[in-house]
Amino acid sequence: MDLQQGGNAPVPADTLTITFDWAEAGCDVNADVSAYLLTSAGKVRGDVDMVFYNQPEGEDGAVRFVAGGRGGFEVDLVRLPAEIERIVFCVTINGAQAQGQTLALLDGAHIGVAARGGGGDLRFRPALAGASEAAMTFGELYRRNGQWKVRAVGQGFNGGLAPLARSFGIDVAEDASAASPPPPPAPPPRPVSLSKVTLEKRGQTVSLEKRGASFGEITINLNWSRGRKGLFGGGSAIDLDLGCLFELADGRKGVVQALGNAFGGFAQPPFIALSGDDRTGDVSQGETMRVNGAQWAAIRRLAVFANIYDGVPNWQQTDGVVLVTMPDQPPIEVRMSEGRNDRRLCGIVLIENDGGRVKMTRIVEYVRDQRVLDEQLGWGLRWVTGRKD
Repeated sequence: MDLQQGGNAPVPADTLTITFDWAEAGCDVNADVSAYLLTSAGKVRGDVDMVFYNQPEGEDGAVRFVAGGRGGFEVDLVRLPAEIERIVFCVTINGAQAQGQTLALLDGAHIGVAARGGGGDLRFRPALAGASEAAMTFGELYRRNGQWKVRAVGQGFNGGLAPLARSFGIDVAEDASAASPPPPPAPPPRPVSLSKVTLEKRGQTVSLEKRGASFGEITINLNWSRGRKGLFGGGSAIDLDLGCLFELADGRKGVVQALGNAFGGFAQPPFIALSGDDRTGDVSQGETMRVNGAQWAAIRRLAVFANIYDGVPNWQQTDGVVLVTMPDQPPIEVRMSEGRNDRRLCGIVLIENDGGRVKMTRIVEYVRDQRVLDEQLGWGLRWVTGRKD
């Protein structure tokens, strides 16, 4: 069902999936989505009520950011406290002023609201042609007489993510530089950092310094658009697996992946652990690998890859994204924005121990399999045929 601007409808369920999509009009546009949990005053209760790439969970998981595709959210309305009366969903263009970009560059942009298991789809396409703004509230969920509804909003906002967040009462950090000093013991609440690093070109690098005793837990998340399953195993569903080649400081080498049940280990070598295998495509958080930053000195390097284990290779359809996060550091985003559909594996990012720093280099190279990626990077492993049990 399509909604017109200002139109509303009852929510299709208590657990919802909020999706966004658009095409870019002939140029690279770095657009982000964000959500804000608001009281009757139209403001957040605190900075924790902003949910986005750098703070992916609000109200103990009642609202979750999902990184795949253009980004989106999962919402469990039952878990929201009574004081939260609205959740607004916004799109902003990163670096819009510096690049002279506006929302008019997003062709066919829309927001979708559906029951989490599917069904009851509601959609709104805001009028963006000729838009001069770099931020907009696309839609909102609101509580009326104890019932939740969806409203199509389409309200533009002059300025980018920072002024938009401040308008809802978020305390935004002025300087989110990775080189800033560590906070003092028992600090007061710190402003929300909006910084994000997107590695867009092959060979582009970023280097992160430790801000404390260690890097803490380094999380590597892979998310993608999974497609649909057919009644008898057909359809366009894609099983996209996350994995990595690793080399330790003592010379040991290997691979962490679901294939061959090589899930690694977090508290013991290789200090890299794959958190399960999403074979069904039903896990909205995608697949995650955890790296023990407290043992960073024991790790020399790892090469993160995604492998289409099942389904027809179609990298454009997967719209995959890898997000690397760690405490007190800006998230690092790598999108698999191109693709070779005759090749099942994509080497995504090389992560190296560079004198104690975490150095990340974009690869995004499509190859036949793990063995070819190994050869291209000079890893030197011996490969045998594996399978998932």
